[in-house]
Amino acid sequence: MPGPRPHAAAHAHTHAVTRVRERRHRLAAEAARLMVEGGIRDYRLAKRKAAQRLGIFDDASLPGNREIEDALREYQRLFQRAQQPDALRQRREAALPALEFFAAFQPRVVGPVWDGTADAHSAIALHLHSDDPDAVPRWLAEHAIPARPRHHRLRLDHEREVDAPAWLFAADGLEFDATVLPLDCLRQAPLSGVDGRPMRRGSAHQLRALLAADEIAGHEAEALAR
Repeated sequence: MPGPRPHAAAHAHTHAVTRVRERRHRLAAEAARLMVEGGIRDYRLAKRKAAQRLGIFDDASLPGNREIEDALREYQRLFQRAQQPDALRQRREAALPALEFFAAFQPRVVGPVWDGTADAHSAIALHLHSDDPDAVPRWLAEHAIPARPRHHRLRLDHEREVDAPAWLFAADGLEFDATVLPLDCLRQAPLSGVDGRPMRRGSAHQLRALLAADEIAGHEAEALAR
C-alpha cells in the first residue's frame, strides 16, 4: 500500500510545527500574565500554572524562560504602559542608596530591577560579596536593620552550584533581597536561570548612569508628546 505523498507529509509536518509554535506562544503569554497579575517571579512556577490553566502538557509546547521573559516585556508594554515604568524607576532609585550602604561588600543590583522588568511586585535584588558568612548579618545588626534569612540555589558555572545565604529586609516600603556570594563571584556572576549566561548586574556607578539615561529619555518623550 503506498505511503503518504511527499507533499502531504510535508504539509502535515508544517502544520504540527505551527501548532506547537502557537502553543508555546500561548503558554508564554499566559505565564507572563500570571507573573504580572499574580506577582509570581519564578519562571518555572509561572510556566507550570500556565500549562495547567490552558491544559497543555506536552514538553515540546513548553516555552523556554527566554520566551517567557520576552512575553513579559510585551505584556508590560501593552497593559502596564504607565505604572510599570514608574515602579521600575522607584526601585532603581531605591537601589542606589542600598548599594552605597553595602559598599564594603562590593554590591551589584541584579534581576528585574536591573534588566528592566521590575513592577510593583518586585523585590530589589542585590548581590553582596564576602568570604565571611557572618559579615553581612553582623553589618545589618550593627545598623539595627531587621532581616529574615533565606537561601538561594544558584549555579556558579556549568559544573558548580551553591546554596547562597540571603537576607530579606524592607526600607521605605520596598522589599530588598540581598544574596551573599563569595568574593570570586565578582569576576563572573552566577548563571541566569533565563538564558544560562552570567547574570546581568550593575554597580552603583552603572546604576547612576542608567538612571541619568532614563531621565534624559523621559524628558525627550515628554518633549515629543507636546
